[in-house]
Amino acid sequence: MRIPFLSMFITSPFEGIQEHAEKVKECAGVFQKAMECIIEERCEDFEHFRKDIDKLEDEADAIKRRVRGHLPKGTLLPVDKFQLFRYLREQDKVIDAVEEGLDWISFRSQAGIPEVLEKDFMLLVEAVMDPIEELSKMVAEARKYFSNFSESQRRLVKDMIRTLRHHEHQADKYEDLVKEKIFNTIYDPVAVFHLIRLAETIGSIADHAENAGDMMRAMIAK
Repeated sequence: MRIPFLSMFITSPFEGIQEHAEKVKECAGVFQKAMECIIEERCEDFEHFRKDIDKLEDEADAIKRRVRGHLPKGTLLPVDKFQLFRYLREQDKVIDAVEEGLDWISFRSQAGIPEVLEKDFMLLVEAVMDPIEELSKMVAEARKYFSNFSESQRRLVKDMIRTLRHHEHQADKYEDLVKEKIFNTIYDPVAVFHLIRLAETIGSIADHAENAGDMMRAMIAK
């Protein structure tokens, strides 16, 4: 019989995981603002956005270390410890993708986004924000589930994982549309390579969120 986790320990690792998820969400919001800056050509603040991401990544890393450090050998958990670590690592990869996206843009920052692609890239950015929003909500509800193991709460988390997956599939469609348009409207091969890689990096933000959702699905499985 499962014993509610919070009744055995003062601090649940899911508190830290939820805190980390909020940092992920915050990073994604900064990324969205940075992309708007690039697209609207008012980029005096671009480096400021990159510094904000670096700061948030440091804070997220500190949370990640704290979660790992508070799980000594022999600690009883409602899920496998390494499963928990794999989930946290995948959630952290969202921040890595955000940082990679801004770094990649900076390599050709003067080139910006061609006007013909501005709307398409902005739609892609907006599409990858939805899985991140759902990820944050999912973690909050999963934390409740691991405190009481309510079957209704478990079903709620499963529903949110399905919603997250749906959002990721929508983001995939936008990514494919952007790449198709790049190949059919841009003729500079260097620009094509840069823009395709940028679209794929933005798309990977949603991919990692979906992967985290799949790992959460495994953790709540009976």
